[in-house]
Amino acid sequence: MQRKVFFCCLALLLIVTIPALSAEPERSKPPVPEELSDAWERFQRALHDWGGRLWERVGPRGAREDRPVISQMLNHKEALGLSADQVRRLEQQRDNFQRLTIRNEADSRILELDIATLLDSEPVAMARLEAKIREEEKLRSDLRIARIRAIEQGKALLNAEQKKKLTELLNQSLTLRYPPTSQNPSATERGQPSR
Repeated sequence: MQRKVFFCCLALLLIVTIPALSAEPERSKPPVPEELSDAWERFQRALHDWGGRLWERVGPRGAREDRPVISQMLNHKEALGLSADQVRRLEQQRDNFQRLTIRNEADSRILELDIATLLDSEPVAMARLEAKIREEEKLRSDLRIARIRAIEQGKALLNAEQKKKLTELLNQSLTLRYPPTSQNPSATERGQPSR
């Protein structure tokens, strides 16, 4: 009986100690190389810039200004009763604006590369960096103005009845895209008298 107890205790001791002995001791992690650290910082800046641009496109301001109005006019040409000439001119305006957008985005990406290069230099040439950032912002504002101008020129091609129908279509699509998000309906919506 004593032998059984002895072997059971020995087996239990081996079961507990073998995994602890076979486990590798924790190794200290090597420091992060400077190149990787710099690449990580550039990645974070690019991600932050991308997030900012995304917010500009889908953020609160985007509800009215960023709608593809000319494309919607063309998508609803039958409902608006557009003539063949109106369709042709609207397509031409849309295509011209798309060309401008492509050029603008390419120029903006080149400026981002220039800005990243200037930020990587030590010390940072602040005057040159400031000029590049202002140039990039000018591209952004020029594109915004060109977009509004193209929309207004497109609307100018419509008669009064077509403009009224377009306003109704845009309001309808805006309501579908951004439904009311109020979780707490007003007293009149609940059927209760307001105080």
